[in-house]
Amino acid sequence: MPVAVKDRLAEPHSHTTASQRLGWALVVTGGFMLLEVVGGLISGSLALLADAGHMLTDTAALALAWLAAQLSRRPTDPKRSYGYHRAQVLAAFVNALALFAVVAWILYEAVERLLTPRDIQGETMLGIAILGLLANLVVYRILRSGDDGNINVAAARLHVLGDLLGSIGAIVAAGVILATGWTPIDPILSVFVALLIVRSAWRLLRKSTLILMENAPESVDPDELKDALVAAVPGVRDVHDVHCWSLTTGQTMLTLHLALDPGADPAEVLRKAKQLLVERYEVAHSALQLEQQECPDAV
Repeated sequence: MPVAVKDRLAEPHSHTTASQRLGWALVVTGGFMLLEVVGGLISGSLALLADAGHMLTDTAALALAWLAAQLSRRPTDPKRSYGYHRAQVLAAFVNALALFAVVAWILYEAVERLLTPRDIQGETMLGIAILGLLANLVVYRILRSGDDGNINVAAARLHVLGDLLGSIGAIVAAGVILATGWTPIDPILSVFVALLIVRSAWRLLRKSTLILMENAPESVDPDELKDALVAAVPGVRDVHDVHCWSLTTGQTMLTLHLALDPGADPAEVLRKAKQLLVERYEVAHSALQLEQQECPDAV
């Protein structure tokens, strides 16, 4: 007999908190991005302009992340039985691609600056970079507080971390220029920051892609899960047609078929199977088909 149980998909308060944090981060980042663009143009610093360009994408990324967080709060409907939770994963995927675009732009500009050095106003560069560091620390602290498992917030936080590294690089470059007058340090440190961003961006892109492709999450091994159900739940003789995927981070979905022994109590099997899925695999939403005879899908 097919049995499906629909459980709670997400905590509304969690999404509200994420939305609020993303909103505040958007306001701070967007405001300072304008200041850093002006400072970069006045000082002639690529490190500042690179950081400002990154902040521009951050502002767009935070806006996208905020919109996704808002969408995820919308209720389910007949056409969208899982709601809009995947919007957060899609936003993370787009933000990861944007990070690669930013890195490509920084590398291109760095090569141009190395081939054609330009004068840089070290004092202006240093002042703006310090203010940028403070602003990024505030935003990063906002996004670090709570709900670290949210891939949408993690993507936005990664953008801000890149800005934080960029501000540190700009401060170091300004200090070297003021002390020695050696301007190539500016594009060189920009390249170093870009390479640091690439590694984190790749991890985020891979994680969001695996979710969008509906891969089984790392916390669940389908083959091990089959063996566990047969061994731990009396009355189960076989487990097949296992499908496991993540709706978004922290929300694992599962469907499977349980073939029962003759005389097994379906209600007791379902109760124990559900209990095992929650306690051992943290799967709170599952649909289990119980089969007392041949699987109807195999006929």
